[in-house]
Amino acid sequence: MEDLQGVLSHRGLTVSTLPDKGRCLFSIIDFSPGLSLSLSLSLSLSLSVYLCPRFPSTLNLEAHEFLKWEVIINEEPFVSVPSKASVDSRCEWCFSTSNLKRCSACQVVLYCGSTCQKSDWKLHHLECGVLSKVDKDRLKSLTPSIRLMVKLYLRRRLQNEKIIPTTATDNYNLVEALVSRILIYVGLWGSLRGYISEIDEKQLVLYAQMANLVNLILELPGISIKEIAEIFSKRLRVKWGGDCWIGGVEFAIDMVETSYLQLACNAHTICDSELRPLGTGLYPVISIINHSCLPNAVLVFEGRLAVVRAVQHIPKGTEVSISYIETAGSTMTRQKALKEQYFFSCSCPRCAKLGQCDDIQESAILEGYRCKDTECSGFLIRDSGDKGFICQHCGVVRGKEEIKKIASEAKLLSEKASKLPSSGYNTEAYVTYKMIEELQLKLCHPFSIDLMRTRETLLKMLMELQDWKEALAYCRSTIPVYQRAYPGFHPLLGLQYYTCGKLEWFEFALFFVYFCLLRMDLLLGDTDNAIKSLSKAMDILRITHGKNTAFMKELSFKLEEAHAEASYKLSSKNNSS
Repeated sequence: MEDLQGVLSHRGLTVSTLPDKGRCLFSIIDFSPGLSLSLSLSLSLSLSVYLCPRFPSTLNLEAHEFLKWEVIINEEPFVSVPSKASVDSRCEWCFSTSNLKRCSACQVVLYCGSTCQKSDWKLHHLECGVLSKVDKDRLKSLTPSIRLMVKLYLRRRLQNEKIIPTTATDNYNLVEALVSRILIYVGLWGSLRGYISEIDEKQLVLYAQMANLVNLILELPGISIKEIAEIFSKRLRVKWGGDCWIGGVEFAIDMVETSYLQLACNAHTICDSELRPLGTGLYPVISIINHSCLPNAVLVFEGRLAVVRAVQHIPKGTEVSISYIETAGSTMTRQKALKEQYFFSCSCPRCAKLGQCDDIQESAILEGYRCKDTECSGFLIRDSGDKGFICQHCGVVRGKEEIKKIASEAKLLSEKASKLPSSGYNTEAYVTYKMIEELQLKLCHPFSIDLMRTRETLLKMLMELQDWKEALAYCRSTIPVYQRAYPGFHPLLGLQYYTCGKLEWFEFALFFVYFCLLRMDLLLGDTDNAIKSLSKAMDILRITHGKNTAFMKELSFKLEEAHAEASYKLSSKNNSS
């Protein structure tokens, strides 16, 4: 811990322990969003710090306390795997999709070249050996979660044997500490015992299957699924009573239980710059950062490198926080998601308003119903007699049975629609989602999250169908809901502006080709809209993604191109008049 504190202090950070949270990451200098800081301090570790070029490479915090950084912390994963959807299409090391070749021995993992293969070789050399001995039928059951567990065990073994070096920020002790931190969150075993005791038979069988596969892969003493299930059941009955088992399947079970806590509560979904999932990784240092529904920092990825950036001013002595979950939704929805996945309840300033007038209103708008009067934009609150919902703007009552009927129809259609794209019925899926949208327009408030999600699905389908004009209309319809549901510097809001700008620019380009410099007024208007949307995207994403990434350079180029085209069109129009 002292070594970690020493490394973090060079980054303007410290770890403190709070009774109700466990370990927390605090700033010991100011951090500010959007600063252009490019000089990297090399510490021969997996994290990097950015300093202003005018300062020396060794930082004296007392002398330079006024220094403000943008990047709070960077970290490479302790272990990582591509997602199930990406496993046959992405490099195991960097997640790229180009020039992939399968490992000739295990036939499971792919690499884009010798550089990535060499970088991963010490770990994959062990994994490759055990995967090569697993028969093809069992390999089909090899989920990313199981591979991550196996990799976690193998990497610990390699570090214990000094084959892979350990550092203050890259060692298994940091991973082990994640479990004890969870126990503080859930009330020193109490809540966790309650959770484990509620595991149903289906989950029990799943754990048994996972343990059996781990057992086979790691070549531990053989044992049947039935025996594993019995041991699991017995162990769950004693509710983690302090048993200490060694070797064999008991080790595999212990590993699955422990890894479940380490990975389910701490593993991060690795995404590309547009927040599309690529894989899963475990980042033990970044996992120290606590959750808030109003975070002052954001976690994004550059390849497999996790980067935490400030999205607001973080004064010295402030806890750094990120969001673990999708924050668009009511307090009750967010609390439910946190409890189910991370075993804790949030007490951030946003959640502290639970039950207050502002919170009730926000819940009614984001997840509630619209007024029966289609011209009214009021939100509805359940009446005291439980007969229906009363519009808080015009007082019109909407019956409970009417709402229930429309909601049931929408739910049935949603269940049907969700299965259609995977079956190849794309056109039928589009028609079904249009029907869902019509029902939600009758049922939901205009700022409804459910309606927004349906429109997002339709937007993606229209883009696949290359119906750019209709896609643009749907993209624009979601922007007001994004603005309401997310903080000003949320990456999802910036990305939605970016999508809108690209569609506006693409629509402009199509018109330009079609009309061949005719109807200049129409063309100039489309370019102007693209510039506005791309500028809004730039304002947000330069904070969340940094200025110097390839993604941001691409966005900057598109914006410059749109500006140049607008200037050219304006000049051409003036010359022709």
